[in-house]
Amino acid sequence: MEMKKDFLSIADLTKDEIFEIWDLANKLKANPIGDQLKGKVFALFFEKPSTRTRISFEAGIAQLGGSTIYIDVKTTQLTRGETIEDTARTMERYVDMVIARVYSHETLVRMAINMKKPVVNALSDLEHPCQALSDLFTIKEKFGKVEGIHIAYVGDGNNVCNSLILAGAIVGAKVYIASPPQYMPNRAIIDMARKIAGDGIKITSVPEEAVRGADVVYTDVFVSMGDEREREERIKTFIPKFRVTRELMKLASRNAIFMHCLPAHRGEEVEEDVIDGPQSVVFDQAENRMHVQKALILKLLKLA
Repeated sequence: MEMKKDFLSIADLTKDEIFEIWDLANKLKANPIGDQLKGKVFALFFEKPSTRTRISFEAGIAQLGGSTIYIDVKTTQLTRGETIEDTARTMERYVDMVIARVYSHETLVRMAINMKKPVVNALSDLEHPCQALSDLFTIKEKFGKVEGIHIAYVGDGNNVCNSLILAGAIVGAKVYIASPPQYMPNRAIIDMARKIAGDGIKITSVPEEAVRGADVVYTDVFVSMGDEREREERIKTFIPKFRVTRELMKLASRNAIFMHCLPAHRGEEVEEDVIDGPQSVVFDQAENRMHVQKALILKLLKLA
């Protein structure tokens, strides 16, 4: 079966396609330099600031011989009323793929509808599928498998959490989410994941229930980009109950790893001793973004 043109959601990939991307990512990690993207041009269309997403895409594309154009949306004609549809139709005349980091998921959908070239979701308010695809790859590296692995996510039910739920369901991992009732993951995402994985998806407001026996303990910032006005209310709600501490980690399995998509706020969502301790794999996660995204690009462009 042929992959979809765009990668807007982790659900755009089947389990077999995910494993094919990971197999290719392993090869690219072992041999990172090539010319598979020679002559290809990629637009990085960013409404939001970024460290890992921008660098991992730019470095990975350069390693394979391609070139990138970084587009800060604030410097485009969108600020003067041009439509996203006209912007998309214009960009596809110049580039081979648009990698977009946006506030609203609807922006990605509108771009994809109006372009024949692939659009990749580099983060939206609904999902962060490149992150989840890479995170599950990292888990497979550490445990040799993803099927049956117990992933406990503690904190805000945000875009990263939404993609992690779906990704886990697709590949056969068990995903337990612990969030305050008012900050639970997207209801439609939960329902979709449960249709795939049944009782492999569990939702609770008690972190200890999610973490007990877990192979992976995952968290993210309590205040995502765009939620800054809610900071005071969020911090009061999440701290200290939803902070990943050494005591909480003790409830996980003996060989459990700690994951965080970064940037991290030590002392808020995670204790310093946890994120900087021996169980932490956060910088392996960050590196693997590049390898997995390279594989994803090659698959979307049908170059591998």
